[in-house]
Amino acid sequence: MTTQPAPVEDPTLEADVFARNCTSRPVLQNVASRWGTLALVALREGPYRFSALRRRVDGVSERMLSQTLQGLERDGLVHREVHETIPPRVEYTLTDLGAQVADHLEALIKVLETNMPAIRDAQAAYHRE
Repeated sequence: MTTQPAPVEDPTLEADVFARNCTSRPVLQNVASRWGTLALVALREGPYRFSALRRRVDGVSERMLSQTLQGLERDGLVHREVHETIPPRVEYTLTDLGAQVADHLEALIKVLETNMPAIRDAQAAYHRE
């Protein structure tokens, strides 16, 4: 089985998430996914160990949280630190970029939570039609 080489990226090109092959799209997908958003905003509270983060992000499976954190780490939004203790302890924190993104996501969450009565009214009206 042969592997395909990674696409060569032209660093002079400007990122455009609306362009089909823009490398920013997979990053946006990781950040804007349900678990990515919740993990990033939860990590605003401070460092989390995996199991504590999983409890904080209620409903996420171990596998999905692991995949989400790996993607966010790869994209430079989350830092994973292994503490050499017995047993080993792993903590996740936000990078500076991750904190910047999480701030915006939290603002979005606050807008939605604050406006839930209007959203519920719109949903009810939609279903009545």
